[in-house]
Amino acid sequence: MAILIIFAAFGSIGFGRSLRALLCMSAALCAVLAVIKRDVPLDSVLNHWDEAITYAALACLIVAFDTRVPG
Repeated sequence: MAILIIFAAFGSIGFGRSLRALLCMSAALCAVLAVIKRDVPLDSVLNHWDEAITYAALACLIVAFDTRVPG
């Protein structure tokens, strides 16, 4: 998470939009890795699906708290 925040801080499109894009890409990558590794969703141990859901939830929080008007 710290690496994503550091990269978002240097993004040319703004911190919020950069962090949201990085979180979405991380969620997609984790979902692909979960499919490749055949992880079971909602398993008793944490796996790539849980990480993908966490990244997606954080991206949704950024969208929810973004106060700028689109456009």
